[in-house]
Amino acid sequence: MQNRFSLAQLTVLECAPPEMTYLAARAGYDFVSFRPIYMGLPGEPNYALADNKEMMKETKKALAETGLKLLDIELARIYDGVDPKQYVPAMEVAAELGGRHVLSSIWTDDRSFAIEKFAELCELAKPFGLTVELEYVPIASVSNLADTLSVLRTVNQDNAGLMLDIHHFHRAGDKVEDLDAVPRDWFRYLHLCDAPVDIPTSRDEMTRILREERSYVGEGGIDVASIVNRIPRVPYSIELPNIKRVKELGYEEFARRCLVTAKEYLKAHPRMDDVYPVSGNDTQVNIDR
Repeated sequence: MQNRFSLAQLTVLECAPPEMTYLAARAGYDFVSFRPIYMGLPGEPNYALADNKEMMKETKKALAETGLKLLDIELARIYDGVDPKQYVPAMEVAAELGGRHVLSSIWTDDRSFAIEKFAELCELAKPFGLTVELEYVPIASVSNLADTLSVLRTVNQDNAGLMLDIHHFHRAGDKVEDLDAVPRDWFRYLHLCDAPVDIPTSRDEMTRILREERSYVGEGGIDVASIVNRIPRVPYSIELPNIKRVKELGYEEFARRCLVTAKEYLKAHPRMDDVYPVSGNDTQVNIDR
């Protein structure tokens, strides 16, 4: 089986969805992961396709011409006072573009409110055929694997799942063995990247690295293979923002190197199901990916 890769918006943040799609196709990706939910963060472009009909038209054209598929949209955050219905226009966009998943994370310490609103988000996504993937972030309210699984089990929604980010998994101090307790159908895709092995002690530095200075896969200190190879094979969305390298290389070359290094790393660290016996003898052969 072949690994499949998506280019995440945060990796090429200043590229609008149409430009990003053409760029991803030239670089060799299979999917794109858009951010059509505007969050108003400092320096964040507004790619709210539901409000920008011309950009939506150009995005549909880019997907059609390149043959790339939309993997997911982000980020449907659950925060104090949020009304999940505000995400419906973005879900409509995702459905129209053939998307599969909506990424969410929880940023409120009000547990009952978080459960209620996340469950509502899942219900809103169902008519569009979308799943809702809960990502934990080490600087958010739901910040580790155990807490995320607790939320998912409590809401008990059949279209809810778990989205692992390699950076966040490592920074949370989670253990690969704990992934064995996760229902296999909760894994639908993951965010692939690397980072220095030392975990920052300050929130500011943690935030800076996760938004500005992640590493190529295999370049940092995270045992990426132990995580990736512990779960079912899913698409890998490369979320690897690195401002310095983008300035040096430009977005397209940077995106290409992100993909090439990821493929090289995964080829050097094959999954058990990438090794199979050849009929008639005991020789083990690695599938060339």
